[in-house]
Amino acid sequence: MATINSITRPDSPAMDQLCQQLSAASTNLEVSGDWPSQQLRALAQAGVYRWFLPPSWDGFDWSEADLARGYLRLAAACLTTTFILTQRSAAVKRIVESDNEAAKQTLLPALADGALFATVGISHLTTSRRHLAKPVMQARQSADTFVLNGYSPWVTGAAHADTVVLGATLDDGLQILLALPTSLPGVVVPPPAHLLALNSSRTGPLECHDVHIGKDLLLDGPAENVIAARSGTKTGGFQTSALAIGLSAAAIAFLEHESQNRVELTGPTDNLRRDHDACQADLLAIASGATACSSEELRARANSLALRSTQSALAAAKGAGYVAGHPAGRWCREALFFLVWSCPQPVMNANLCELAGLG
Repeated sequence: MATINSITRPDSPAMDQLCQQLSAASTNLEVSGDWPSQQLRALAQAGVYRWFLPPSWDGFDWSEADLARGYLRLAAACLTTTFILTQRSAAVKRIVESDNEAAKQTLLPALADGALFATVGISHLTTSRRHLAKPVMQARQSADTFVLNGYSPWVTGAAHADTVVLGATLDDGLQILLALPTSLPGVVVPPPAHLLALNSSRTGPLECHDVHIGKDLLLDGPAENVIAARSGTKTGGFQTSALAIGLSAAAIAFLEHESQNRVELTGPTDNLRRDHDACQADLLAIASGATACSSEELRARANSLALRSTQSALAAAKGAGYVAGHPAGRWCREALFFLVWSCPQPVMNANLCELAGLG
């Protein structure tokens, strides 16, 4: 274990090699739209999945700051693969934080070595579909089981998942989290939506039609707000900001390369690099427990940086960047992802005001 841990640090040669491998495959991944099986296997072989687990489950128990550094490196190499990793790690975190020891024994060893793929279906409890009067994923208790009916609108890699950490709402309004095996009768995964970018994440709905799931797979709840009920498993943390900042790093590196022979790019590129370095410093401060700024303030700045840096890269690439397959065009579309994915209202308001020239 120590050997794996030593070669997957954010600044290690092995991390450099992993990122080069992911970056080289990113263009073909976008063109094909295929699920990135090889990339996820590479993460497993590099020990990345063990970053998120405690030593008691053969993990490395990385600090939040080290996780942020890892996300920054991987996102700059391949945003799609890294986004999938965030959804997998979110599922792992919910399982680790659960009091259900039997579920941990069943799931965590296989999650540690990559033999099992897990993801989350919880957006309908947080930012998606909450405006609807009727919960979109309902659960009723029946003897020793819960019976699930409804759908979760945004589940990354649902068709490839062995387990989905799924949120549902009971008749009394309380919420639960379950480790749903996708092999259960009544679990249906329709074709995912065709996304503007990150299409290979295969993100789309998961449906449950009278799915009977044992209470032995209950991870958390019933609780009024099951996502926020347990300390240490909040949504809206630094991970999405890390991905946006990592994406901007790729675009800025392209600009820095181009500016070596094009002096007119130097000033704008230097300014973007300063913004990037400031965002990254604040990200690492937040991940370390400091209060450089709020997570929402950082997210708004990271969104802005991703949009500005990627569009600058496209402008510098000129017509070549507008041809399908050039990374600058892909980066621009990937930057738009951060305007819609798990985007709290204050962050959306801040980005809309900036785009409208209101401050």
